[in-house]
Amino acid sequence: MSKTQLPDKITAPKKGRGQLIDLELGRIPPQALELEEAVLGALLIDKNALTETVEILTPEIFYKTEHAIIYKAIQDLFAGSHPVDILTVAQHLRKTGQLDEIGGEYYLARLSQKVASSAHVEYHARIIVQKHIQRSLIYAANDIIRDAYDETTDVFELLDEAESKIFEIAEQNIKKSGDTAESLIKEALHNIEEISKKSGLSGVPSGFVGVDKITSGWQKSDLIIVAARPGMGKTAFVLSMGRNIAIDYQIPVAIFSLEMSSVQLITRMISSETGIPASSLRKGNLEKHEWQQLYQNLKNLEKAPIFIDDTPALKIFDLRAKCRRLKAQHNIGIIIIDYLQLMTGGGDGKNGNREQEISMISRSLKSIAKELNVPVIALSQLNRSVETRTGAKRPLLADLRESGAIEQDADIVSFIYRPEYYKIEEWDDKDGSSTAGQAEFIIAKHRNGSLDNIRLGFEDRLAKFYNLEHRSQFEGEYNSKMNNDDLNDIHENSPF
Repeated sequence: MSKTQLPDKITAPKKGRGQLIDLELGRIPPQALELEEAVLGALLIDKNALTETVEILTPEIFYKTEHAIIYKAIQDLFAGSHPVDILTVAQHLRKTGQLDEIGGEYYLARLSQKVASSAHVEYHARIIVQKHIQRSLIYAANDIIRDAYDETTDVFELLDEAESKIFEIAEQNIKKSGDTAESLIKEALHNIEEISKKSGLSGVPSGFVGVDKITSGWQKSDLIIVAARPGMGKTAFVLSMGRNIAIDYQIPVAIFSLEMSSVQLITRMISSETGIPASSLRKGNLEKHEWQQLYQNLKNLEKAPIFIDDTPALKIFDLRAKCRRLKAQHNIGIIIIDYLQLMTGGGDGKNGNREQEISMISRSLKSIAKELNVPVIALSQLNRSVETRTGAKRPLLADLRESGAIEQDADIVSFIYRPEYYKIEEWDDKDGSSTAGQAEFIIAKHRNGSLDNIRLGFEDRLAKFYNLEHRSQFEGEYNSKMNNDDLNDIHENSPF
């Protein structure tokens, strides 16, 4: 809560870190005490005034401590559907032991005499908010200045923290108002017209025909969870998909890798794009024709709008800042996170367990998707119950770690299942076809669509997923690359 002016310093309302304002400069924090009094007076004499300000003001926004206490009392009464006037507010403050702290009933009476009506109360409230934002910026700037003078501070951490502080102020104080049916209908019609021009895909295409048929592409503002046990190919799947999105559709892709380094990720993408096994690339013992195909097939990947960040133990606040920056600078169309359980909430860990932290991270990822209006795909681990299951060992929603929060926040929850990994040689369907080189993309939750199991091709040597209907073509191209010295750049016409 904001505090009143003190003789030697002004204290920050939240973190209270150090000297903020030197009064020798003759400056006081931005404030509008007369408007604060006018707004509170209007709330005490007109019950309709609160409906105009309840979404604008919070107690912390008031500069004067007494005003913050009074507004909190008014807010509590409103929340409990109780009448708001001088008597009820005084009674509530008496119960909480704060009536004398604000100056007694006399001060409340004086506030009600400040105004004759509640006219312009919303306008006055917005000015109060503006003053609060100015003060918050001053508090943040002083923290940034102090830390910048500290030689022990990591400059890049300081940069992220500074950006987070500014965006946090914007988030707390800029609120979206409701849209009218007319404006929403116009937007919906515009979206439908745009979809009709894209052959039916309304979102970001994954490049996998079966998946896109069910999802119509990854939708803006959606949180998509892709979960699997270790070894199923979670990272391979999103890298294959990221390649399709960036190269085939020229949509900028942001990848946050908390498990592997950026060089390791790009090496896997090189393997997938060139047809050279990652094991050969790691050893560097390539044949002459492999060196040729390495250089000839990297043109598209080099120019692809793919941005990889491999910051370990990434905090959710840092992720938000990085995503905002990438959106502003490169207009990224999709965000991929590998993987969710390796993220941290950024707190001290004293106020909750890991499940609560994952819950906060999950909600924040959904918030980022909505704020930037892009799909966010987060990989997630499954617990060991899959391994102990008899039969096909297909994953279920209950297998998600910290499943309650993740399942609730996600718009789509999907699994990657490769029976071949479990030595299961035939699919458990009527055909009983071979599982060799195949995987199943299971859509187990779809908030805005149907559920389905989509089979994909998987090349273990390249850690690459592809459309199963293109399998014969893929295998032909792979064999040609491995055996032909006189290579052609066949990837320009590749369907995957």
